[in-house]
Amino acid sequence: MKGIKHIIFDLGGVIINLNYQLTYKAFEDLGVKEFTSLYNQFTLNTLFDDLETGKVAPEVFLDEMQKHTAPGTTHQQIMDAWNAMLLDFPVRRLQILQQLRQHYGLYLLSNTNVIHMNAFNKILQDSRGIPSLAAFFDKAYYSHEIGLRKPNRESFEFVLEENGLDPAETLFIDDTLPNIEGAKAVGLQTIHLLPPKTMADIFR
Repeated sequence: MKGIKHIIFDLGGVIINLNYQLTYKAFEDLGVKEFTSLYNQFTLNTLFDDLETGKVAPEVFLDEMQKHTAPGTTHQQIMDAWNAMLLDFPVRRLQILQQLRQHYGLYLLSNTNVIHMNAFNKILQDSRGIPSLAAFFDKAYYSHEIGLRKPNRESFEFVLEENGLDPAETLFIDDTLPNIEGAKAVGLQTIHLLPPKTMADIFR
């Protein structure tokens, strides 16, 4: 951590635990035969990207998903299936963020969408009594709000420029290799956090 003054965190798999299989199974239970192939199809036609960069409203996404589910499936059931991957915020990770904030500028940069954001903030409120993840950071950046996604260099540059951060003094932590490579491309210091390692293994 020598020379580091700021830390940018990824969210999923770093701060909140995820299990994508729960979402795959939940959609299969709603009649979606092959969620992974549907996800790939939607990725190719940009539906998920557009949701994550705020280009389409959640209702458009839900309507599109509804076409692939069993007749009578509601928007609420689709949202529940979509959010099934969101698990918990381990208390130790939140304690680490609180401790780090006394010594570093802390930022969050997450590829997410408004449906997930509402859900993970509700998990945080219900489990820890904290209404929003924003409480732990100087600034939280969500792809659907800024219109930019990792690993595109513009997403990193947006955070750096808005806060006047020197990339050489800024550490980026993510569990996805393309995001790490994108961060390195703009000069950020990086840690690729691979399971079973967690934040607690970096910050003891």
